[in-house]
Amino acid sequence: MSEELEQEQAPENATVVQALAEEAAAKAGDTGNASTIDAMLNVGLNVQIVLGQTRMPIAQLLKLSRGSIIELDKSIGQPVEVVINDRLVARGDLVKLEDDRLGVSLIEIVKDYVSEA
Repeated sequence: MSEELEQEQAPENATVVQALAEEAAAKAGDTGNASTIDAMLNVGLNVQIVLGQTRMPIAQLLKLSRGSIIELDKSIGQPVEVVINDRLVARGDLVKLEDDRLGVSLIEIVKDYVSEA
């Protein structure tokens, strides 16, 4: 099993915000996290769903055109990564929604995404 999959997980019913607030409060020695959560509710964050990634030389990148295939480092069936502000916070499965839209069903919340600062 890879080191990434062995990362400590939050309880199954915890939300990403609850896990973040609890860990931040614990590091600050704060026992009540209601004020921490309230302060964060209106902060805008960059949320990305990462299907996979790859590296390629610029020469190969410049040759890409419509119909080109870019091979990713993940296989079909592997969980996608939920990244918030460049930090991995969860993993999930892609799901099809109505009107041909896609969503992510979270299967794991990664607990150690709070920085040590």
